[in-house]
Amino acid sequence: MIGKNIHALRETLGLSQEELGAAVKLSRPIISQIECGTRKVSAEELPAFSRALNASVGQILGTAPLPDVSVAAEPAGAYEAAPQLRISVPQRNMDKFRQVLLYVLNSVGAKPNIGETVLYKLLYFMDFNYYEKYEEQFIGATYIKNHYGPTPVEFRKLIGLMEKRGELIKVDNKYFSFPQTKYLPCKAADISALSAREIKVIDQVLGKLSDMNAAQISDYSHKDVPWMTAAEGEKMDYEAVFYRTSEYSVREYGDDI
Repeated sequence: MIGKNIHALRETLGLSQEELGAAVKLSRPIISQIECGTRKVSAEELPAFSRALNASVGQILGTAPLPDVSVAAEPAGAYEAAPQLRISVPQRNMDKFRQVLLYVLNSVGAKPNIGETVLYKLLYFMDFNYYEKYEEQFIGATYIKNHYGPTPVEFRKLIGLMEKRGELIKVDNKYFSFPQTKYLPCKAADISALSAREIKVIDQVLGKLSDMNAAQISDYSHKDVPWMTAAEGEKMDYEAVFYRTSEYSVREYGDDI
């Protein structure tokens, strides 16, 4: 059960076994053995897993609920999050998320550096840049702060839905010597679902950041105010964009703001 919980938490954060192993100072084969249940986790190792997975020891042991994301049946309502990051996503938000991801994958997904970690950060900057510029939600995903940068909690649920619909395929790859998860689109995005200014923000983020590798874009995200002001493992506040430094701000503020 502990191995299954570690696997589920790692998948939620979008970490590879190698990345988790580096965080807890264990090799990738040992992480694999733990997740398969053939190697136990010692009491001394539990705190390290807790920190690396942004989870309580109770969640790892199975005495507390794991993070969960569900899609609401009706296209109404807003995001609701309990302390365990239990989130109900309105269908309309998930549909927008699908089209944005397809647009991004069709635009830059073939680049060798565009793996899952880079996708997380691109989506984060699209969401938070749009909110700063227009004071409205774009995708409106829920991002949590972890060691590797902002992570959209809804991403795993979205990918599962899109794989079932045949909209994309998942490919385990390598970027130089590092394991990488890539997603290849099987269809074009429905551009009619996106406004002109939404597409403009997407293109601006891709133009600026899509050539960065995972380490570069993670480091870049760590200097943005929403990430710096969030507690480890907690939701990142969209309102923090209004306190960004000039390097990250996408809006010109007049004296009346």
